[in-house]
Amino acid sequence: MTKSVGVHEAKTQLSRLLDDVASGEDVMITRRGEPAARLVAVRAGSPRRFGLDRGRLTVPDDFDAPLDREVLDAFEASR
Repeated sequence: MTKSVGVHEAKTQLSRLLDDVASGEDVMITRRGEPAARLVAVRAGSPRRFGLDRGRLTVPDDFDAPLDREVLDAFEASR
């Protein structure tokens, strides 16, 4: 369910509105009767797990070796 409040009420009743949002209600904030913003609950995401792709990519030892002349010419021709 969405509740609609004006900017003045939103400023003076923010704590109460946040409680409403925490209990599942959306709050539409209006300015001069027109929607200006919407307060919604933040969805809890799963924590990031580092290292999930470990071992999926191998960087060759010569990754920074100079390119062959043929490859360089192809790059320069595409400009």
